[in-house]
Amino acid sequence: MISEDPYLWLEEVEGEAALAWVAERNAETQAALASGPGFAALKERLREALDAPDRIPYVARHGAFLYNFWRDAGHARGVWRRTTLEQYRTDAPRWEILLDVDALAAAEDTQWMWAGARIRHPECDRALVRLSRDGGDAVVVREFDLATRAFVEGGFQVAEAKTDIEWIDADTVFVGTDFGPGTLTASGYPRTVRRWRRGTPLAAAALVFEGETDDVAAGGRHDSSPGFERDFVERSVDFHHSELYLVTGEGSLVRIEVPADSSAYAHREHLIVLLKSDWLGHRAGSLLAFGFDSFLAGDRTAEALFTPDARTALAGHAWTRHHLILEILHDVSTRIEVLTPAPGAGWARSSLADVPALSAVTVLDTDPDVSDEFFLDVSGFLQPSTLCHGTIGGPTQILKQAPARFDAAGLAVEQFFALSPDGTRVPYFVIGPDRAATGPGPALLYGYGGFEVSLTPSYGAVPGRAWLERGGTYVVANIRGGGEYGPGWHRAALGADRVRAFEDFAAVARDLVARNVTTPAMLGATGGSNGGLLMGAMATRYPELFGAIVAQVPLLDMLRFHQLLAGASWIAEYGDPDDPEDRVHLRELSPYHRIAADRVCPPLLLMTSTRDDRVHPGHARKAAARLRELGHRVLFHENTGGGHAGGDNEQYAHNNALKHAFLWRHLSPTAVD
Repeated sequence: MISEDPYLWLEEVEGEAALAWVAERNAETQAALASGPGFAALKERLREALDAPDRIPYVARHGAFLYNFWRDAGHARGVWRRTTLEQYRTDAPRWEILLDVDALAAAEDTQWMWAGARIRHPECDRALVRLSRDGGDAVVVREFDLATRAFVEGGFQVAEAKTDIEWIDADTVFVGTDFGPGTLTASGYPRTVRRWRRGTPLAAAALVFEGETDDVAAGGRHDSSPGFERDFVERSVDFHHSELYLVTGEGSLVRIEVPADSSAYAHREHLIVLLKSDWLGHRAGSLLAFGFDSFLAGDRTAEALFTPDARTALAGHAWTRHHLILEILHDVSTRIEVLTPAPGAGWARSSLADVPALSAVTVLDTDPDVSDEFFLDVSGFLQPSTLCHGTIGGPTQILKQAPARFDAAGLAVEQFFALSPDGTRVPYFVIGPDRAATGPGPALLYGYGGFEVSLTPSYGAVPGRAWLERGGTYVVANIRGGGEYGPGWHRAALGADRVRAFEDFAAVARDLVARNVTTPAMLGATGGSNGGLLMGAMATRYPELFGAIVAQVPLLDMLRFHQLLAGASWIAEYGDPDDPEDRVHLRELSPYHRIAADRVCPPLLLMTSTRDDRVHPGHARKAAARLRELGHRVLFHENTGGGHAGGDNEQYAHNNALKHAFLWRHLSPTAVD
């Protein structure tokens, strides 16, 4: 293990020497992977799927209109647009273009990318548009008039920062941004919440709340539900603990006394609490409803809207005007329930939709202040998305159905369970040909295992075209650290227990070999961000299990992550490198510090972005440099733009073509570029 870091200079994101090093590595990777005769065709196939005009244009309702953001071959940066439900039902809806981001970027000579918009409710006449420079998390904010389809001259505007902003009324917003020294947390997010009135300078916005420097962030929220208008501020103490306060009419703060590790919010007359630990006799993972006013008065009588069991967890929930829709995971497959409050008689339960086995259904949108309308998306690994629309108590109609993007003939989906070393059963999905008939072949294992993120079945044109069509098997591992079985599944891999996630992933790899799906030489692994940490762990702990590994925007230096960009916000997940006790396990977990000359690594491709202002590109840069120094087989690719989540479709197609060309070359016994 290294004791001193000779590559700190690569943490200078735009340092001259660092960027020269990046350019050299990019050229090497381009020459190695993009020069083969099949690369251009693969990239074009991926780009074609990403730009396909017959994709489902997913929408969100705001007032009378359905809003959509759309990218295609003619709009690389995208257009923000809207239509009516009547038009949306047709095969070729007429869209009203609100903002053309490509045209804006050209006019202002800035590589703008869309980062979303907050539309004011219930009027739905103005929006706070967020624009990211080349894909970073930091944004500029501009007020936009939805009637005139133009930015409001003299309206609310905030310069580039990791800004949090929310409408209160037509002339007032909550805002948290960079107000100068001391106004951001150590993680780079707003530390203060201020009330900003139209026509006054941003610097004069009145202070409403101030958190601590070591907090993750603070934010203000306005509940615009007619008849239940309320203001709240939330203090995120760390990634998993927060405090919620009601802002009274006099401007004082009333703490909502729920467990710090729970999630809580007001909905009309209710206070809704999602538990992460046991409380008031209810199990972690339960969803509780209290009377909001009675709770503030001290009453702790709760109705359990959902109670988990060992194999079942709540994946999400959404309100309509008179009902609550629950998305429930049972062994990582979804079912949907509808709850209806009955005064004095609890909540009636019914099923909303039949969902095919080994599939997922997501509530995409509802209109909770107005109607019982809902939009559902149903998909599976081999099942293209179907978008349904309905009203609870009425019929459900298929609005849109995506065509197949890859040839699935001869492919099947199965779910298996691997046994981790401590006896835990770890579920995973296998998508591919019948290996009992064909024998072991190239397989690609994907995982994440952190921050209570669940990996559910979904249709992917990119892995379908780049991997499955070529005869590969694709595998998704539901390891601990995720949320597939609720808070306990996540907590099992926190801090020093992060190794449980690593052990789970390795157990799935071994199980694939035992089932004759693949062999270690033909098994690849891929993951990004926290999943990139997982990939680093596989390369340095279990190199014998894999023939090649790709880590994207990875977290790899676990002794300095808290000093780099947003890294301090993840201390609650991993531990604090400045705490001597935590530093012991973090050094052991850190892939960067486990790289050694006498530890054989499988071939590695490390991918990152200069514009990633969440996970610092120095993680991947330094690991690649260290691996090269010690003679290990490693390629490195860094986007100059795109941010943490990737860039436009051109970048996304190029990166995925590089990734799959690398994997196929190393994992297929008959590989041809």
